[in-house]
Amino acid sequence: MIERFRDRTEGGQRLASLLRRYAGRDDVIVLALPRGGLPVADEVARALDAPLDVFIVRKLGVPWQEELAMGALASGGIRFVNQEVVDMYGIGAEDVERATGEQQVELERREKLYRGDRPPPDLAGKTVILVDDGLATGSSMRAAVNAVRTQRPSVVVVAVPVAAPETCELFRTIADDVVCAMTPEPFQAVGLWYQDFTQTTDDEVREILGESRLRALRP
Repeated sequence: MIERFRDRTEGGQRLASLLRRYAGRDDVIVLALPRGGLPVADEVARALDAPLDVFIVRKLGVPWQEELAMGALASGGIRFVNQEVVDMYGIGAEDVERATGEQQVELERREKLYRGDRPPPDLAGKTVILVDDGLATGSSMRAAVNAVRTQRPSVVVVAVPVAAPETCELFRTIADDVVCAMTPEPFQAVGLWYQDFTQTTDDEVREILGESRLRALRP
């Protein structure tokens, strides 16, 4: 039987051990998908001695089943729509646009809350490691990869503690490198693979980012 992670911190530590080839490089930046990706990405950034920042992605939920993603919206105005889900459930264009408008408001709120007046990092020529706490359908991460690509990084890495096997394999065709610490089957849901999957709060996100900035200032 596959052993579950104690919490996101342990998930990040185990994930970091698989990313050691990126340690100590000045071209690496770790971007977390908030909120659940922050505690994971913080452990990765610490282990690799790399800067940490956020890359905000909002899931576009099916109107009558919000947990089911029909797409995602990411920083930079990038939208990914999973046409397969839209067609399967007969979702109209007006429903997609309504969900987009609602999530755009929340995305902008989080950008302001987490980043304040700080500009987003320059990703051109960088090795960008995108981190979340897990991949189910992968809609949010796919939107993040597409958005990051527009900023011309040299390498895009997708890294998560746990993922559905087929989703992990899918990202091998999208990203330059993919690291999934666990790909259990049957998968069912990300939260099942953590003993503690308590929701990460906005205050915790800000605290982690603040500590990361302080680390970067130390000699």
